[in-house]
Amino acid sequence: MDEQLRELRLREERAFLRSVVRGGRPPQPGEGTEHPAPAPAAARPVSAGTGQWEPPAARDGDAEEPHGRRGTRAQPIVPEPLASDAELWAPPAPVSPRDRSLIAEAVSRSAFLRRLGQGCPQALAQSFAPARHGPGDTVLAEGDEGTAMYVVAEGQLSVSQHGRPLRTLGPGDVFGELAILYHCQRTATVRALTAVRLWAIDRQRYRAIVTSNAKQRRAEILGCLRAVHWLRGLSDTHLSQLLDAMEECTFAPGHVIIREGDEGQSFYIILRGEVRVSRRVDGAEKVIRVLGAGEHFGEISLLQNIRRTASCQAQGEVTCITVAKEDFLEISPFCPRQRAESDPPATEAPALVEPGRAPGSPGRGEPPAPARLEELAAVRYEEGRERGRSVVLGAGGFGRVELVRCRERLFALKRIRKDWVVQTRQQEHVRTERRVLALSRSPFVVGFFGSFRDGQYVYLLLEFCQGGELWTKLREVRCFEEPTAVFCSACVVEALEYLHGHGIIYRDLKPENLMLDLQGYVKLVDFGFAKVLERGEKTYSLCGTPEYLAPEILRQEGHDFAVDFWMLGILVFEMLVGRPPFHGTEPQKIYSRILDGIFSFPAFLSEAACSLISKLCRRRPGQRLGNTASGIRGIKKHRWFAALRWKKLVLRQLRAPTLRLIRQGPPYANFKRFSADWTPAQDEFSGWDEDF
Repeated sequence: MDEQLRELRLREERAFLRSVVRGGRPPQPGEGTEHPAPAPAAARPVSAGTGQWEPPAARDGDAEEPHGRRGTRAQPIVPEPLASDAELWAPPAPVSPRDRSLIAEAVSRSAFLRRLGQGCPQALAQSFAPARHGPGDTVLAEGDEGTAMYVVAEGQLSVSQHGRPLRTLGPGDVFGELAILYHCQRTATVRALTAVRLWAIDRQRYRAIVTSNAKQRRAEILGCLRAVHWLRGLSDTHLSQLLDAMEECTFAPGHVIIREGDEGQSFYIILRGEVRVSRRVDGAEKVIRVLGAGEHFGEISLLQNIRRTASCQAQGEVTCITVAKEDFLEISPFCPRQRAESDPPATEAPALVEPGRAPGSPGRGEPPAPARLEELAAVRYEEGRERGRSVVLGAGGFGRVELVRCRERLFALKRIRKDWVVQTRQQEHVRTERRVLALSRSPFVVGFFGSFRDGQYVYLLLEFCQGGELWTKLREVRCFEEPTAVFCSACVVEALEYLHGHGIIYRDLKPENLMLDLQGYVKLVDFGFAKVLERGEKTYSLCGTPEYLAPEILRQEGHDFAVDFWMLGILVFEMLVGRPPFHGTEPQKIYSRILDGIFSFPAFLSEAACSLISKLCRRRPGQRLGNTASGIRGIKKHRWFAALRWKKLVLRQLRAPTLRLIRQGPPYANFKRFSADWTPAQDEFSGWDEDF
């Protein structure tokens, strides 16, 4: 009933917004696609944290991107292994109380760093190293690789970009923050105007501190949950899920958190401070007790569905974690749907198979897959300026993907530079990619036929998806009609259901990693960021694509399968609108918007699409559709998919609406022509690739 009332309220608010703001509709395929689409005249903002509508607000940076389209391929953030304690050990630099306060205040003012957990700014302040520069010295140079963040303790510095002065930095200012999140190039030059004294922290030390703080904080809160007597029957996995649905909130001294007689909407656990519990007796307020850190309140009215039986008021400043009633009932053991694992899946996932029996096994009349690299012959362009050159299906820093043939059968050969793998410490991720592909058997995951290696490369032999990249098709038509987006999203949901069912988290969902086969069905490709994970376990790598990163990845507080549902919501939005909901020319602005969790829906989007995206892009991972007790079935049952027949989709009995996007012609007709780097890689014989 609560769900129905909430949806009714959302419909009314949308209808009101539509009545006062004139909106547009998305351009349809074939309607003047040679010109950029006009930006919609109106948008409907929504908070990813609450799912409630909010008034429109100016968003800086939007004007920098004409029409808001993502016109270039997103550059992935490559995960870096955490350094060992031995690598990070160094004698601590003495930090004066004044500098410690200056560093902590500077960290707290940063749009990224202020969102760290309790105690993290203080822990970071202890780990900065001193640095000094004289007048005229270049501290950072535009284009150099960034490894550290700086806080100005004394002196003045100038910031310039392409030779143009931007601003001046003084004591307490922070610069270089992006470099402590991941490997990147400096976008500006910073020079000392006077003698300067700086405090610096490098990326590995920052990540180690933030990760350690997140793990410790999570363990402490889980300990509080275990102490709640009526939660003791829950497993650690379910407690972790409950924690993922909870929000942290702070109350000022004297604030009435719960008022006697009100309807119960939330349950609270105290992290810091004290709460006074009182009840009205004979017209007077009587104090019953005072609760402290680790104690809880507010659950009785939720469990028994009655009004509040007492008032709870903050004594001094109080910090709690809280969960809303709907999320509490979804996850708690008192809800009849408490265990998603006990419910049979909507469709039976195929069992994992051994590498030798991967889905690349030939069908009737097909020749067997090649057993040796030498059996593969490059397919060459037959026309144009590239005539006679090898067909390259994709290219990147890792190497390239080429179209090859063996006994009249076409394959995609992904060659990965071994020297790049070792240089960027990606050995484990490449091994995981091969292992996941070899053990996967799903019509929605690209087929795997084998692997090879030589002195310079490791090779993955993959199914050739002749329909091309979904990214290319989306750029050609600018945005998909809703039935096309529904079909593509459904294929992705099936792929995620299969992977999650076998403990695999994907972590890099985006149009660039989705391919179409000749029947127009979507397949998930590129498993370089995939990871095998146990339920209830967290992983702490920062990886993915900037516009698609989930808030918990940016905060480096630990993430799990829920990030794939966030990315699914971003993908649905981009397919329907032509750009991601969080976008900008600068990564810092993108990340600030993601962490704030507020984005705008163009007025032309359907109510069902807005509802699905809102539920997938909830800020707390435990509240996301797909990650609650109903599991992925909750996504499949959403009304946006009402017209789709899931069983027919799995059996490939539906006519794909993407078929009209596929060009006829030579096998490479649906692929852009890449100018790949053919410079030979360096020999690499460390032996990390013995399994290939």
